[in-house]
Amino acid sequence: MNAIDRTPADLLRSALAADPARPLVTFYDDATGERVELSVATFANWVAKTANLLQGELAAEPGDRLALLLPAHWQTAVWLLACSSAGVVAEVGGDPAAADLVVSGPDTLEAARACSGERVALALRPLGGRFPEAPAGFADYAVEVPSQGDRFAPYAPVDPGAPALAVAGVELTGAQVVERAAADAARLGLGAGSRLLSGLAYDTWEGLSSGLLAPLAAGGSVVLCRNADRLSADALDQRLTSERVTVTAL
Repeated sequence: MNAIDRTPADLLRSALAADPARPLVTFYDDATGERVELSVATFANWVAKTANLLQGELAAEPGDRLALLLPAHWQTAVWLLACSSAGVVAEVGGDPAAADLVVSGPDTLEAARACSGERVALALRPLGGRFPEAPAGFADYAVEVPSQGDRFAPYAPVDPGAPALAVAGVELTGAQVVERAAADAARLGLGAGSRLLSGLAYDTWEGLSSGLLAPLAAGGSVVLCRNADRLSADALDQRLTSERVTVTAL
């Protein structure tokens, strides 16, 4: 984290400048056996494409509110940073009926239909695969995002003092997100090169911080595990060793 980092998107830009090749997010789904590892550069490319989709195709503007109905997943992490890049407020588990647009996983499509604005659906299939058939009334993220630009520039500068994230009834500005993430990183003893394994859901600040923001602020990386409760103790120990984990949040 640098002194000029005022928003989560700033944290990602600093990480990209420091070491684009290092791992940032390693994702496991222990229900499917999926493992995906994204370097800082690859993750930042996904973020840029998603932010371009937000600002361009979806016509989202700074201050718009996006109901994010996704589990702890590498693509959810991408959406969080894309919202920060575009100045859109990410409401984790937010009310679709009160949001300007909604991003839904396959299990929350019916609830997401309450949004009167743009709707995007993610299949959450391995390797970011698309739906066999896009859900009616939704754009399929996996179809729309590949054609988006690899670099992103917001139409207007993002205000660090504006609302950026809402989770579990708490709304934070971009600057507050960065400050809290840095404080969590210090409390957890995270530093450059740290590897934090998180099995926490993204529906609380602790889950978001452990599962993305604190490692990002510290110059570390996250091993994000979905359905980690399916792991045996031996399998978990093996993962901690093979992934060179230094801190856990389960």
